[in-house]
Amino acid sequence: MFEGFEEDVIELGETSVFVRHAGEGPPVVLLHGHPRTSATWHRVAPQLVAAGFQVFCPDLRGYGRSRGPSPTPDHTAHSKRASAGDIVAAMGRLGVERFHLVGHDRGSYVAMRLALDHPHAVDRLVLMDCVPISEHLARADARFATRWWHWFFFAQPDVPERVIGADPDAWYGPKADPEKMGAANHAELMQAVRRPGTIRAMLEDYRAGLTVDRDDELADRAAERRIEAPLLLLWALRDDLEELVGDPRDIWRTWAHRVEGHGIDAGHHQAEEAPDEVTEALRHFFATEGEH
Repeated sequence: MFEGFEEDVIELGETSVFVRHAGEGPPVVLLHGHPRTSATWHRVAPQLVAAGFQVFCPDLRGYGRSRGPSPTPDHTAHSKRASAGDIVAAMGRLGVERFHLVGHDRGSYVAMRLALDHPHAVDRLVLMDCVPISEHLARADARFATRWWHWFFFAQPDVPERVIGADPDAWYGPKADPEKMGAANHAELMQAVRRPGTIRAMLEDYRAGLTVDRDDELADRAAERRIEAPLLLLWALRDDLEELVGDPRDIWRTWAHRVEGHGIDAGHHQAEEAPDEVTEALRHFFATEGEH
């Protein structure tokens, strides 16, 4: 994977950020989701480099080879605000102050927070399989709770660590197909999720989501803050986001000034299952500055 990419670990005091990067041209930061690592982009990132972009693939706080602080009772240590701050600081250490930003799944919440808190850093924003956490919770019904039950299970204290930690392969393995993912991507994922500290950090990500992250989003709405960067939405047509919330563009038009988007014919992990379509959507969006 990632032939020609460099690997760095950026030390930021209480955290460290593992980053893969390569290429020259406009910088692009790709943020992964749960329970993946930056390796989820292994089919997209090289194509973007070939298309003339400088590409950065970090592991989120506590995921993969990145490290974070110990959890805090209010979960702020693993909030999207804290994780977004990691990305801005790490990119600064790498000499990049402004970039295109892409987030998938949990990474999309970090990308959203980064765009709201650090608008000067984001040129264009792409969010994949995402509406704001507070919007999901405002619409939560029995169907949502049944489909996305893991949000509420992961938020419980201590029990998820014991359940998942007892047999991480049994928990994560059935949904991690090495043929679809790529063997090296799969191996990196399974190595990561076998570490108790990584499991704890990923669960804290979800606990923050239902508490401090939701509160931060509600504060944004009360202050009428909106995303300034042009926003592209990509959602998986073979997943359930559109079924649960309708057209996600309608929701995001209340959060951002300029919104466009379309579905991708893939399951949830679009970058692994439909890398050519994802790459083309990103390349086109990043190259059409004068049209927005």
